Amino acid sequence: MKLFRYLLGAFALMSLAMGCSELGGIDDDTSFLSTAASGNFSKVFDISNDNSGDVKITPLGDGFSSATINFGHGTGASASAVVSPGASAKHAYPEGNYTVTIDYYDIAGNKTTASYPLTVTYRAPEDLKVTISGEVKVKAEAKYAKSFLVYYGDKANEVGTPLAIGQELPAHSYPATGGPFTLKVEALSGGAAKATYTKALFGFPIDYEHASVDYFFGTFGDGQKFEKVDNPNPSGLNTSAKVGKFIRGHQGWSGTYSPMNIPINFAHGNKIKVLGYNPDPALIGKTLNVELEWSIDGPGNGVGVLKVPFTKSGEWEELVFDFSTIAAIPPTTKFTQLVLRFNDTADGAGAVVYVDNFRLTN
Repeated sequence: MKLFRYLLGAFALMSLAMGCSELGGIDDDTSFLSTAASGNFSKVFDISNDNSGDVKITPLGDGFSSATINFGHGTGASASAVVSPGASAKHAYPEGNYTVTIDYYDIAGNKTTASYPLTVTYRAPEDLKVTISGEVKVKAEAKYAKSFLVYYGDKANEVGTPLAIGQELPAHSYPATGGPFTLKVEALSGGAAKATYTKALFGFPIDYEHASVDYFFGTFGDGQKFEKVDNPNPSGLNTSAKVGKFIRGHQGWSGTYSPMNIPINFAHGNKIKVLGYNPDPALIGKTLNVELEWSIDGPGNGVGVLKVPFTKSGEWEELVFDFSTIAAIPPTTKFTQLVLRFNDTADGAGAVVYVDNFRLTN
Protein backbone atom coordinates (compact mmCIF):
# COMPACT_ATOMS: atom_id res chain seq x y z
CA MET A 1 0.00 0.00 0.00
CA LYS A 2 2.81 2.35 0.86
CA LEU A 3 4.54 1.43 -2.36
CA PHE A 4 1.41 2.35 -4.41
CA ARG A 5 1.13 5.77 -2.80
CA TYR A 6 4.81 6.41 -3.51
CA LEU A 7 4.50 5.55 -7.17
CA LEU A 8 1.35 7.68 -7.60
CA GLY A 9 3.07 10.74 -6.11
CA ALA A 10 6.13 10.32 -8.30
CA PHE A 11 3.96 10.12 -11.39
CA ALA A 12 2.12 13.34 -10.47
CA LEU A 13 5.35 15.26 -9.95
CA MET A 14 6.65 14.08 -13.30
CA SER A 15 3.48 15.17 -15.08
CA LEU A 16 3.62 18.62 -13.45
CA ALA A 17 7.24 19.10 -14.46
CA MET A 18 6.53 18.16 -18.05
CA GLY A 19 3.51 20.50 -18.24
CA CYS A 20 5.50 23.48 -17.02
CA SER A 21 8.49 23.02 -19.32
CA GLU A 22 6.94 22.24 -22.74
CA LEU A 23 3.54 21.99 -24.49
CA GLY A 24 2.99 20.89 -28.06
CA GLY A 25 6.65 21.40 -28.93
CA ILE A 26 6.76 25.14 -28.00
CA ASP A 27 9.07 26.34 -25.26
CA ASP A 28 10.28 29.75 -24.07
CA ASP A 29 12.73 30.17 -26.97
CA THR A 30 11.01 32.42 -29.55
CA SER A 31 14.17 33.55 -31.28
CA PHE A 32 13.09 31.74 -34.42
CA LEU A 33 10.52 34.46 -35.12
CA SER A 34 13.27 36.78 -36.19
CA THR A 35 13.83 34.54 -39.20
CA ALA A 36 10.31 35.25 -40.51
CA ALA A 37 11.24 38.61 -42.00
CA SER A 38 9.66 39.01 -45.45
CA GLY A 39 11.68 39.29 -48.63
CA ASN A 40 11.46 39.15 -52.43
CA PHE A 41 9.54 42.44 -52.48
CA SER A 42 8.16 43.88 -55.68
CA LYS A 43 5.63 46.55 -56.45
CA VAL A 44 2.68 46.47 -58.78
CA PHE A 45 1.37 49.71 -60.29
CA ASP A 46 -1.83 49.42 -62.31
CA ILE A 47 -2.07 52.86 -63.91
CA SER A 48 -5.38 53.87 -65.49
CA ASN A 49 -5.32 55.30 -69.01
CA ASP A 50 -8.48 57.40 -68.80
CA ASN A 51 -6.82 60.54 -67.38
CA SER A 52 -8.43 59.98 -64.00
CA GLY A 53 -4.94 59.64 -62.49
CA ASP A 54 -6.06 56.54 -60.61
CA VAL A 55 -3.24 54.13 -59.75
CA LYS A 56 -3.88 50.79 -58.04
CA ILE A 57 -0.92 49.72 -55.89
CA THR A 58 -0.61 46.08 -54.82
CA PRO A 59 2.36 45.24 -52.54
CA LEU A 60 3.79 41.80 -53.23
CA GLY A 61 6.34 39.84 -51.25
CA ASP A 62 7.00 36.73 -49.17
CA GLY A 63 6.14 36.48 -45.52
CA PHE A 64 4.77 39.94 -44.72
CA SER A 65 1.63 40.25 -42.67
CA SER A 66 0.74 43.85 -43.54
CA ALA A 67 2.06 46.77 -45.57
CA THR A 68 1.76 50.52 -45.33
CA ILE A 69 1.72 52.27 -48.68
CA ASN A 70 2.96 55.87 -48.61
CA PHE A 71 1.66 57.34 -51.87
CA GLY A 72 4.15 60.16 -52.18
CA HIS A 73 1.21 62.51 -52.73
CA GLY A 74 -1.57 63.86 -50.55
CA THR A 75 -1.78 64.90 -46.93
CA GLY A 76 -3.14 63.43 -43.71
CA ALA A 77 -5.10 60.21 -43.96
CA SER A 78 -5.18 60.40 -47.78
CA ALA A 79 -1.37 60.17 -47.98
CA SER A 80 -1.12 56.48 -47.05
CA ALA A 81 -3.04 53.23 -46.69
CA VAL A 82 -2.56 49.98 -44.78
CA VAL A 83 -3.28 46.75 -46.68
CA SER A 84 -3.03 43.05 -45.97
CA PRO A 85 -1.22 40.56 -48.23
CA GLY A 86 -2.93 40.33 -51.63
CA ALA A 87 -4.93 43.54 -51.12
CA SER A 88 -4.54 46.85 -53.00
CA ALA A 89 -4.99 50.57 -52.44
CA LYS A 90 -6.02 53.14 -55.05
CA HIS A 91 -4.88 56.74 -55.22
CA ALA A 92 -5.58 59.53 -57.73
CA TYR A 93 -2.43 61.35 -58.90
CA PRO A 94 -1.99 64.51 -60.88
CA GLU A 95 0.34 64.10 -63.83
CA GLY A 96 3.95 63.97 -62.62
CA ASN A 97 6.74 61.93 -61.05
CA TYR A 98 6.39 60.41 -57.58
CA THR A 99 8.18 58.07 -55.17
CA VAL A 100 5.96 55.45 -53.57
CA THR A 101 7.33 53.98 -50.33
CA ILE A 102 6.04 50.67 -49.00
CA ASP A 103 6.70 49.55 -45.42
CA TYR A 104 6.40 45.77 -45.08
CA TYR A 105 5.77 44.27 -41.61
CA ASP A 106 6.29 40.61 -40.68
CA ILE A 107 4.51 38.74 -37.88
CA ALA A 108 7.29 39.65 -35.45
CA GLY A 109 6.74 43.38 -36.11
CA ASN A 110 9.93 43.82 -38.12
CA LYS A 111 9.74 46.45 -40.87
CA THR A 112 11.37 46.44 -44.26
CA THR A 113 11.03 49.54 -46.45
CA ALA A 114 11.27 49.76 -50.20
CA SER A 115 10.80 52.76 -52.50
CA TYR A 116 9.60 52.70 -56.10
CA PRO A 117 9.46 55.49 -58.73
CA LEU A 118 6.08 56.22 -60.31
CA THR A 119 5.44 58.32 -63.41
CA VAL A 120 1.87 59.32 -64.25
CA THR A 121 1.38 60.69 -67.77
CA TYR A 122 -2.02 61.73 -69.10
CA ARG A 123 -2.97 60.92 -72.69
CA ALA A 124 -4.09 63.55 -75.18
CA PRO A 125 -7.89 63.84 -75.57
CA GLU A 126 -9.33 62.18 -78.65
CA ASP A 127 -12.29 62.69 -81.01
CA LEU A 128 -12.66 66.38 -80.18
CA LYS A 129 -15.98 67.72 -81.47
CA VAL A 130 -17.06 71.36 -81.22
CA THR A 131 -20.61 72.63 -81.74
CA ILE A 132 -21.29 76.29 -82.58
CA SER A 133 -24.84 77.59 -82.49
CA GLY A 134 -26.76 80.85 -82.45
CA GLU A 135 -24.59 83.82 -81.63
CA VAL A 136 -21.44 81.76 -81.21
CA LYS A 137 -22.51 79.54 -78.34
CA VAL A 138 -19.84 76.90 -77.92
CA LYS A 139 -20.03 73.31 -76.69
CA ALA A 140 -17.32 70.67 -76.88
CA GLU A 141 -16.78 67.01 -76.17
CA ALA A 142 -13.78 64.69 -76.37
CA LYS A 143 -12.68 61.35 -75.00
CA TYR A 144 -10.29 61.61 -72.03
CA ALA A 145 -10.82 65.38 -71.67
CA LYS A 146 -11.00 66.90 -68.20
CA SER A 147 -12.12 70.34 -69.42
CA PHE A 148 -11.74 72.80 -72.30
CA LEU A 149 -10.48 76.30 -73.02
CA VAL A 150 -12.19 78.46 -75.64
CA TYR A 151 -10.40 81.26 -77.50
CA TYR A 152 -12.72 83.44 -79.59
CA GLY A 153 -9.91 85.04 -81.55
CA ASP A 154 -11.08 88.64 -81.37
CA LYS A 155 -8.64 89.95 -78.72
CA ALA A 156 -4.88 90.25 -78.50
CA ASN A 157 -3.26 88.11 -75.78
CA GLU A 158 -6.60 86.46 -75.14
CA VAL A 159 -6.97 84.34 -72.01
CA GLY A 160 -8.96 81.19 -72.71
CA THR A 161 -12.50 80.92 -71.35
CA PRO A 162 -12.94 77.72 -69.29
CA LEU A 163 -15.56 75.29 -70.57
CA ALA A 164 -16.61 72.32 -68.45
CA ILE A 165 -17.71 68.91 -69.68
CA GLY A 166 -21.36 69.12 -70.81
CA GLN A 167 -21.45 72.92 -70.51
CA GLU A 168 -22.42 75.41 -73.24
CA LEU A 169 -20.84 78.84 -73.08
CA PRO A 170 -23.23 81.78 -73.45
CA ALA A 171 -23.39 83.86 -76.62
CA HIS A 172 -20.30 85.76 -77.66
CA SER A 173 -20.65 88.97 -79.72
CA TYR A 174 -17.94 89.75 -82.23
CA PRO A 175 -16.98 93.28 -83.32
CA ALA A 176 -18.22 94.60 -86.64
CA THR A 177 -14.71 94.83 -88.10
CA GLY A 178 -11.39 93.06 -87.77
CA GLY A 179 -12.31 89.62 -89.07
CA PRO A 180 -12.18 86.94 -90.09
CA PHE A 181 -11.87 85.51 -86.60
CA THR A 182 -10.55 82.07 -85.77
CA LEU A 183 -12.20 80.16 -82.96
CA LYS A 184 -9.87 77.80 -81.07
CA VAL A 185 -10.93 75.17 -78.56
CA GLU A 186 -8.38 73.23 -76.53
CA ALA A 187 -9.34 69.91 -74.93
CA LEU A 188 -7.30 69.53 -71.74
CA SER A 189 -6.18 66.19 -70.38
CA GLY A 190 -5.41 67.44 -66.88
CA GLY A 191 -1.72 67.24 -67.75
CA ALA A 192 0.50 68.57 -70.51
CA ALA A 193 -1.20 66.72 -73.38
CA LYS A 194 -4.06 68.43 -75.19
CA ALA A 195 -6.00 68.41 -78.45
CA THR A 196 -6.86 71.53 -80.46
CA TYR A 197 -9.75 72.48 -82.74
CA THR A 198 -9.71 75.63 -84.90
CA LYS A 199 -12.27 77.12 -87.24
CA ALA A 200 -12.21 80.35 -89.18
CA LEU A 201 -15.69 81.69 -88.56
CA PHE A 202 -17.94 82.79 -91.39
CA GLY A 203 -19.49 86.23 -91.03
CA PHE A 204 -19.47 89.76 -92.37
CA PRO A 205 -17.52 91.15 -94.09
CA ILE A 206 -17.45 88.54 -96.87
CA ASP A 207 -14.68 89.13 -99.40
CA TYR A 208 -13.65 85.59 -100.49
CA GLU A 209 -9.96 86.38 -100.00
CA HIS A 210 -9.22 84.17 -97.01
CA ALA A 211 -8.29 80.58 -97.81
CA SER A 212 -8.97 79.48 -94.22
CA VAL A 213 -12.64 80.56 -94.31
CA ASP A 214 -15.21 78.07 -95.58
CA TYR A 215 -17.44 80.38 -97.63
CA PHE A 216 -20.30 77.90 -97.65
CA PHE A 217 -23.22 78.76 -99.88
CA GLY A 218 -25.63 75.84 -100.17
CA THR A 219 -28.07 75.90 -103.07
CA PHE A 220 -31.72 75.13 -103.71
CA GLY A 221 -33.38 74.73 -107.11
CA ASP A 222 -32.36 72.67 -110.13
CA GLY A 223 -29.14 73.87 -111.72
CA GLN A 224 -28.42 76.47 -109.03
CA LYS A 225 -24.68 76.90 -108.32
CA PHE A 226 -22.38 79.14 -106.32
CA GLU A 227 -18.59 79.11 -106.22
CA LYS A 228 -15.54 81.17 -105.39
CA VAL A 229 -13.73 82.22 -108.58
CA ASP A 230 -11.16 84.67 -109.92
CA ASN A 231 -12.42 88.21 -110.41
CA PRO A 232 -13.68 88.38 -114.03
CA ASN A 233 -13.00 92.14 -114.23
CA PRO A 234 -10.51 93.39 -111.59
CA SER A 235 -11.03 97.08 -112.16
CA GLY A 236 -12.98 100.10 -110.97
CA LEU A 237 -14.66 99.55 -107.61
CA ASN A 238 -13.30 96.04 -107.22
CA THR A 239 -9.74 94.95 -107.91
CA SER A 240 -9.78 92.01 -105.47
CA ALA A 241 -8.52 88.60 -106.59
CA LYS A 242 -11.47 86.41 -105.60
CA VAL A 243 -15.25 86.88 -105.87
CA GLY A 244 -18.45 84.81 -105.65
CA LYS A 245 -20.07 83.51 -108.83
CA PHE A 246 -23.86 83.05 -108.73
CA ILE A 247 -25.32 80.78 -111.46
CA ARG A 248 -29.09 80.98 -111.54
CA GLY A 249 -31.12 77.73 -111.27
CA HIS A 250 -34.13 76.72 -113.36
CA GLN A 251 -36.90 77.79 -110.99
CA GLY A 252 -37.67 81.39 -110.09
CA TRP A 253 -37.27 80.51 -106.41
CA SER A 254 -33.77 79.06 -106.94
CA GLY A 255 -31.04 80.49 -104.78
CA THR A 256 -28.31 79.99 -102.23
CA TYR A 257 -28.15 79.90 -98.46
CA SER A 258 -25.31 80.15 -96.01
CA PRO A 259 -25.41 79.72 -92.22
CA MET A 260 -23.39 82.43 -90.50
CA ASN A 261 -21.06 81.38 -87.68
CA ILE A 262 -21.02 85.05 -86.69
CA PRO A 263 -24.55 86.48 -87.00
CA ILE A 264 -25.36 89.60 -88.97
CA ASN A 265 -25.79 92.04 -86.10
CA PHE A 266 -27.90 95.11 -86.86
CA ALA A 267 -26.44 96.79 -83.77
CA HIS A 268 -23.43 97.40 -86.03
CA GLY A 269 -25.56 98.85 -88.83
CA ASN A 270 -28.65 97.86 -90.79
CA LYS A 271 -27.51 98.48 -94.35
CA ILE A 272 -25.85 95.69 -96.30
CA LYS A 273 -23.65 96.88 -99.16
CA VAL A 274 -22.58 94.46 -101.86
CA LEU A 275 -20.34 94.88 -104.88
CA GLY A 276 -22.07 93.33 -107.90
CA TYR A 277 -20.94 92.58 -111.44
CA ASN A 278 -23.32 91.83 -114.31
CA PRO A 279 -21.61 90.64 -117.51
CA ASP A 280 -24.81 90.59 -119.62
CA PRO A 281 -26.56 93.81 -120.72
CA ALA A 282 -29.82 91.85 -120.98
CA LEU A 283 -29.78 91.46 -117.20
CA ILE A 284 -29.81 95.20 -116.46
CA GLY A 285 -32.86 95.91 -114.31
CA LYS A 286 -32.99 92.36 -112.93
CA THR A 287 -32.80 92.25 -109.15
CA LEU A 288 -30.54 90.59 -106.65
CA ASN A 289 -32.33 89.44 -103.51
CA VAL A 290 -30.62 89.60 -100.12
CA GLU A 291 -32.75 87.69 -97.64
CA LEU A 292 -31.95 87.34 -93.95
CA GLU A 293 -33.25 84.34 -92.02
CA TRP A 294 -33.17 82.53 -88.67
CA SER A 295 -33.07 85.60 -86.48
CA ILE A 296 -32.13 85.50 -82.82
CA ASP A 297 -35.17 86.78 -80.89
CA GLY A 298 -36.39 88.64 -83.97
CA PRO A 299 -38.90 88.26 -86.82
CA GLY A 300 -39.46 84.98 -88.62
CA ASN A 301 -38.26 84.06 -92.07
CA GLY A 302 -39.69 85.95 -95.02
CA VAL A 303 -39.55 89.37 -93.33
CA GLY A 304 -35.95 90.41 -93.95
CA VAL A 305 -36.15 90.46 -97.76
CA LEU A 306 -34.89 93.25 -100.04
CA LYS A 307 -34.39 93.40 -103.82
CA VAL A 308 -32.03 95.77 -105.60
CA PRO A 309 -31.61 95.87 -109.43
CA PHE A 310 -28.39 95.86 -111.41
CA THR A 311 -28.08 99.16 -113.25
CA LYS A 312 -24.90 98.45 -115.19
CA SER A 313 -23.18 95.78 -117.22
CA GLY A 314 -19.47 95.12 -117.70
CA GLU A 315 -18.36 96.98 -114.58
CA TRP A 316 -18.62 96.60 -110.82
CA GLU A 317 -21.28 98.59 -108.99
CA GLU A 318 -22.35 98.92 -105.36
CA LEU A 319 -25.78 97.61 -104.41
CA VAL A 320 -27.23 98.88 -101.13
CA PHE A 321 -29.85 96.93 -99.16
CA ASP A 322 -31.32 99.22 -96.50
CA PHE A 323 -33.05 97.04 -93.92
CA SER A 324 -33.96 100.07 -91.81
CA THR A 325 -36.86 100.46 -94.26
CA ILE A 326 -38.50 97.29 -92.89
CA ALA A 327 -40.38 98.40 -89.79
CA ALA A 328 -40.93 94.84 -88.57
CA ILE A 329 -37.20 94.34 -87.97
CA PRO A 330 -35.97 95.78 -84.63
CA PRO A 331 -32.73 97.76 -84.95
CA THR A 332 -30.77 95.28 -82.82
CA THR A 333 -31.86 92.09 -84.62
CA LYS A 334 -29.29 89.38 -85.36
CA PHE A 335 -29.68 87.01 -88.30
CA THR A 336 -27.84 83.71 -88.64
CA GLN A 337 -28.46 82.87 -92.29
CA LEU A 338 -27.86 84.75 -95.54
CA VAL A 339 -29.90 83.86 -98.64
CA LEU A 340 -29.27 85.13 -102.17
CA ARG A 341 -31.62 84.93 -105.15
CA PHE A 342 -31.55 86.58 -108.57
CA ASN A 343 -34.37 87.53 -110.95
CA ASP A 344 -36.90 85.60 -108.92
CA THR A 345 -39.84 86.79 -110.98
CA ALA A 346 -39.13 84.47 -113.91
CA ASP A 347 -38.10 80.91 -114.56
CA GLY A 348 -35.10 80.05 -116.68
CA ALA A 349 -31.60 78.84 -115.93
CA GLY A 350 -28.07 79.95 -116.64
CA ALA A 351 -27.99 83.66 -115.77
CA VAL A 352 -24.64 84.59 -114.17
CA VAL A 353 -23.82 87.46 -111.82
CA TYR A 354 -20.87 88.05 -109.50
CA VAL A 355 -20.88 89.38 -105.93
CA ASP A 356 -18.18 90.49 -103.51
CA ASN A 357 -17.39 92.50 -100.39
CA PHE A 358 -20.58 92.06 -98.35
CA ARG A 359 -20.41 94.49 -95.43
CA LEU A 360 -22.68 95.97 -92.80
CA THR A 361 -22.85 99.78 -92.42
CA ASN A 362 -25.11 102.49 -91.05
